[in-house]
Amino acid sequence: MNKILLIIFISLFSMAAAGQLSQSQAIDSLFSEWDKPGSPGCALGIIQDGQLVYTKGYGLANMEYDIPITPSSVFRIGSTSKQFTAACIVLLAEKGKLDLDDTLKDFFPDFPGYAGEITVRHLLNHTSGIRDYLQLAYLKGMGGDEYYYTDEDVMAWLVRQSDLNFKPGDEYMYSNSGYWLLGQIVNKVSGMNMADFARKEIFEPLGMESTHFHNDHTRIVKNRATGYAPTENNNYRISMTTLDMIGDGGIFTTISDIKKWDDAFYGSTVLGKEFWSQMLRQGVLNNGEVIEYASGLMIGEHKGLKTIRHGGAFVGFRAELLRFPEQRLSIAIFANRADANPVSKADQVADILLKGKLVEEVDNMAEETAKEASEEEFQLGQLVGDYEVRPGIVVSLTIKNDSLNLLQMWDKQSYNIVRTSGNTFRIPGQQGVRFKFANLKDGYAQTVSAIEGTMETKAERKEAFDTSGIDINLFAGSFYSKELDVTYHLVVDNGEMKARIGNTTSVMDCQISGMDEITLRMGRMRFQRSGGQISGFELDSGRVKNLKFEKIL
Repeated sequence: MNKILLIIFISLFSMAAAGQLSQSQAIDSLFSEWDKPGSPGCALGIIQDGQLVYTKGYGLANMEYDIPITPSSVFRIGSTSKQFTAACIVLLAEKGKLDLDDTLKDFFPDFPGYAGEITVRHLLNHTSGIRDYLQLAYLKGMGGDEYYYTDEDVMAWLVRQSDLNFKPGDEYMYSNSGYWLLGQIVNKVSGMNMADFARKEIFEPLGMESTHFHNDHTRIVKNRATGYAPTENNNYRISMTTLDMIGDGGIFTTISDIKKWDDAFYGSTVLGKEFWSQMLRQGVLNNGEVIEYASGLMIGEHKGLKTIRHGGAFVGFRAELLRFPEQRLSIAIFANRADANPVSKADQVADILLKGKLVEEVDNMAEETAKEASEEEFQLGQLVGDYEVRPGIVVSLTIKNDSLNLLQMWDKQSYNIVRTSGNTFRIPGQQGVRFKFANLKDGYAQTVSAIEGTMETKAERKEAFDTSGIDINLFAGSFYSKELDVTYHLVVDNGEMKARIGNTTSVMDCQISGMDEITLRMGRMRFQRSGGQISGFELDSGRVKNLKFEKIL
């Protein structure tokens, strides 16, 4: 068969396979908002019993040239890449090149003494306590798409950290640094860059010809989708990166190639049962608690059915690979728009395909609505106020034009939410996330939860703090962090505290949030005193805790 006829045959086969899926119309409707001119979108792949039964592109891979997304479009998949980094480590362990109980200090002796307590296993499970390098870059004032740094820079940043977020094994905290370090360990142990090791040991043997670790941002990639981020005027801007870090991310792949990776899960001469047994071994904390995270994979459930999954989000790309192993069903969604939520979309696709097999969280929506209707319905005025997800991550609820308005303080995005029943609210026209208020105390709700599928994120009301007796000028000055090698400048401008990082021009608003405590967009500063005078502070910011600053001016 000549090449042209072969391509036509494959195309016809793909169309026929897609046509066999009776739920295709319901699934397509989930992506209708993206499947239109002038819109980025996603590629969808549904794998059932080893067959790619449905695959389709929605929206544009390239908005400048109106190139549509197809099943062969190549996407950056962000942290969904972590399972491939873990696979390289597990393969090296199988070859006897390393042990999962080897310590970080064994590989990189320049780290402080705490590295002697961090094992490869801790890095795989996100229980190492290592601070997240992407958050460190942000705290250095290098958090935008335009900044460039190298592997050498990241290693220098991590070695400078005098402390951890917590004792290794005590907690689970997702850390991109851990997986970047695993990539560096693969480099050292294998004697080649992990991109080459993965190609030789995984991608080529499995026939994943369109998959690679992207460790050279100048590399030409055929059929590459461009990443986009929304702008304030309902348009999009290009959102890509020049960073060459791999390990915590960096995989470029297609729906067709992910199908080959999925095939390998169920049986492969390349990756055997022991390999997958190790990949699926969940982490265990020092107190014996078993966590959901394994080796680049999260082991959980969706409405009563076991799942193995991992998502990804970086620059203008979002991804999700969701597997129901007992039903031999996998759903892959790769998006090239930063406002996409493929986790929710994958769950919705699963709900369609597995209808009748799912154990609902509640028997039905009517029962849930009835339960909420029996609860005391809070007035809008009882919901207003600031709620804190974690230090510095605050949502502010106000009433605007008789509607409840939610403002994300970290990025200033706001949207109205409307009551659907009881104390549950949604964004009009969207069915993904619902907001539920609870715990009425002193006339005000104390908790708001953002619920999406089985995932719930809680934010607690921030108590109002009386600042009338505090002289904010006492907090002004310049503070140096040896761990970041950067100076923060706090100044008082027209009676308000402002913060600036190093020589950057961006200025952040600060709020006195407690005695000797300031909250700003990036986190919370906890100040120390010596002889009654401010001497420094510690900063908690997302995946970085207890970062030390000393007052120098």
